[in-house]
Parts: sequence; structure tokens; C-alpha cells
Amino acid sequence: MQQHDHDIAIVGAGPVGLCLARALALQGWRVALVERQAEAALAEPAFDGREIALTHASVRLLRELGVWEHIPAAEVYPLRTARVMDRDLAHEMRVVPEPGAGDRLGDLVANSLIRRAAWLAVRQTPGIELHAGATIDSVHAGEDEVRLQLRDGPLLRARLLVAADSRFSETRRALGIDADLHDFGKSMLVCRMRHEGRHEHAAWEWFGLGQTLALLPLSEHLASAVITLPGEQARQLAALDEAAFAAELERRYDRRLGRMDLAGSRHVYPLVATWARRFTGTRLALAGDAAVGMHPVTAHGFNLGLAGVERLAGVAAIAMRQGRDPASPALLAQYDRRHRRGCWPLFQATRAVVGLYTDDRPPARWLRAAALRAGGNLAPFRRMLATTLTDAGPVDPSPLQRLRAGLAQLRPGVSL
Repeated sequence: MQQHDHDIAIVGAGPVGLCLARALALQGWRVALVERQAEAALAEPAFDGREIALTHASVRLLRELGVWEHIPAAEVYPLRTARVMDRDLAHEMRVVPEPGAGDRLGDLVANSLIRRAAWLAVRQTPGIELHAGATIDSVHAGEDEVRLQLRDGPLLRARLLVAADSRFSETRRALGIDADLHDFGKSMLVCRMRHEGRHEHAAWEWFGLGQTLALLPLSEHLASAVITLPGEQARQLAALDEAAFAAELERRYDRRLGRMDLAGSRHVYPLVATWARRFTGTRLALAGDAAVGMHPVTAHGFNLGLAGVERLAGVAAIAMRQGRDPASPALLAQYDRRHRRGCWPLFQATRAVVGLYTDDRPPARWLRAAALRAGGNLAPFRRMLATTLTDAGPVDPSPLQRLRAGLAQLRPGVSL
């Protein structure tokens, strides 16, 4: 049976898996990338309705990875402000960039465009071997090596395995890592809508009775509508004909944007949050949603995934520079500590926000109205939110500096 030897095997070629493969291969690691989807689906991913709110730190990393250059400039939309509203409160909280942070909180880019851009960057990178349309029959992570047996394919051997195969990761489960899954009992309907009014490039988060509405601003009269409802209600809404659907969204958004018309396909996703009990194991690391799957209310899921790419690439650069095993227990423990410490506060805060603002009982409605009033009146609180949304700096300055230094030594003239 044919055997392929690699340094690192990554399961999952979503945007996090692709970006990680690019980062590691640029350091000189031999990478195997295993993906269930066919190569054609990776090269031309279909529009899936999801718009990603990228922080400044995420845009910086995408630039350094050579991914950003493959995203059409006309498809990058500025997110200048954020508005948080409650149905029962006329007052709203508005979050704007901090002085010196530029003219925006971040940028909005379609998930499909990020996936395509990351794919193009990977295809330009030597040292990555793709196994697309592949199903894993068995996986073993032992003291000496990792083995992946592909159905009707080769046996892949590597020193480190990275699971980046979604919040429902089969690889994580196969290797015995527990995860806390929280099903919110809701689904998220997403679609693009054209509208008469102007959104002024402001994102909306509007908590109402029995539903949560979000609006992600694209061009001035185009936005992504995000409606969170109990699953069956979301499916029924998505099944309406176009005219009835547009009229229903006008009503739900209180006609604040005037006439609305559907501008593309509709997509429904169940809302499930995931937190892995451990982010590492023997010769194993979790990345992306396999480690942390966020509720989308804070729009930070992919940003946390990219932070994980930066942290894991940081410890891999140390291993390369020092001639160490990329699956060194000490280095994996360093990644585990840093990524858990970086994700935990936001993960828990998101759970608390979702719990408070989707609870329609009178005490919760009173408490969230009070919280929104207080937040709107407290400048330090708004500044904290702006800083969290913008996230302008490196996730871990020291590892990032070491990563760049390692790359400069390994491949002069190549920038990560």
C-alpha cells in the first residue's frame, strides 16, 4: 500500500484549514490537507449566505498570508458603526471606532469569497498535498506518529494532526476529545436584501420578542439580513415565495429601510455552540470550529479561528527554528493555553448575551433594557466594545514576532 510521509496533516479545508496549511507550508513544513468536498467545490465555493465581519487583526493576517489579494476590492464592505437595539426600548447603543483606529470597526466579506481566496493562495504554495473528495476510514494518533487511512486511497503518515473539520468534528470525536455542545433551539436564516433606505454602513443587532434581527451592511442599498427564530419558523419563512418573503422581512424590520426585495438565495443554519474540553491531545491540535464554535451574535467565529491559526503557526515556527517535533507536548500545551485563554472570555460573554437577550420573560426584558441603557450612557463600556470588535493588534505579539523571524531565516524574501 502506498504511504505518504508528511510533517503535518490537516483534516478540513474550510477557510481556517486552508489558511493554516498556507501558514505552515510557508515555514517549510510538508503538509497534507484532507477534505471531504471535491476539488471543484473548493476552487469555486457556492455562495452560502454568510457574510463574515473581519476585525483589523484578521485582515492583517489575511494580508500576511497572501489571501487578501485574491478578494475583489469591490466585494469588501466597510463596517463603520454598530447599533444594538431592543424592541422595548426606544434608546439604542451605538458603537463607533476608537480614535486612531481608522474609519471602520472592520470589513464585511462573503464567506464564499474568503474560501475561494484562501484556496487560490494554497494552490500557489509548494509543500501542500491535497486529498480532496476523501473519506477517512480510520485515524490513529500514537506516541510516534499519526496515521490516516483514506477510503480507496493512501495511508497518510504525519507527525502532527490538526482537526479543522467543523464544530461537529468527526476527527475530534474519533480521538476521544469531549466537547460541550449547546443547541440554542433556534435557526439562523440569512440572505441578501435590497432596500430603499440607507443603512450608512451600520450593523444592526435588534433583539425582539421571539426573534433576533441583524443587518450587515454591504453596498448602500444592499445588506445581509440575519433572522434568528425557532427552527420550524425559520424554515417556514424561508419557504415563502419571493414577494411574500420580502413583505414579511419589511414587516419584521419595522419598515425602517423602506421597501425590501430579495437579492439572492436563502439559507437556514441551526445554531449550536461548541467548546472542546481540550484543544490538544497526543500529536493532535484542534483549530477553527473544531475547537470553538461560536454563536454568531458577536460575529467573531472566524476571527477566533484565524487567531488559532496565528497561535498554532507561532508554535510551529518555534519548532522549525529549534529543530523540534511540531507535536512536542510542551509546544502543544503552549498553544492550548494561549488559545483557550484568548477564546474563553468572549465565548462565555457571548453565551451570557444570548441567554439574556433571547429570554422573553419580564425580568429578563427589564434587565436587558437596563443593561442597554447603562451601556449606551457609559463611554468606557462603548470603548471596550469598539476595541473588542476592532481587535487591531496581533493575538500574541511575541509568538507572531518569532514566526516572522523564523520565516525570514527559512525563506528570505517571502512574507507570511
